[in-house]
Amino acid sequence: MIWKKSEAEETPTHSLSLPPSPARGQAQASKERALIGAAIDIKGNLTGSEDLVVEGRIEGKIELRQHSVTVGKSGCVKGDIYGLVVIVMGEVDGNLYGEEQIVLRQASTVHGNLTAPRVTLEDGSQFKGSIDMSPKAAVESIPLQASRSDARSPAPQIQRDERATDKS
Repeated sequence: MIWKKSEAEETPTHSLSLPPSPARGQAQASKERALIGAAIDIKGNLTGSEDLVVEGRIEGKIELRQHSVTVGKSGCVKGDIYGLVVIVMGEVDGNLYGEEQIVLRQASTVHGNLTAPRVTLEDGSQFKGSIDMSPKAAVESIPLQASRSDARSPAPQIQRDERATDKS
């Protein structure tokens, strides 16, 4: 009888198997991230093509629809934020639009409406506004409507719901 070791027995338990490291340019491209430090104040609109971490103060719109936007613990934003994923740990006074998700962490404070297919409010976060979790196709059209009207008005879906209850 011939006995063959299984693959688990052939691999020593003390060795680690790491995936091959990508070329230097590939690693940097996938982890590019801009940082606005705590001592930086910006007044004006901000656009770009990489992830952003805000630890300082920004007054104006942040538009990074294909990248994540993180407002750090010492970060303060007065204006709307558009991002693929929007994470708030600091303060935001404005509407948040997430293409995929919005996350309000434990110590965050947000005054404005949230629009994203997925929204997470951690215990301890402070939030005042409305939440619209429309499907992704509807989310893409809402920022265009919001920019034409008052940015603080409820999302169109909520208005339809109110009209439906008025007729009952």
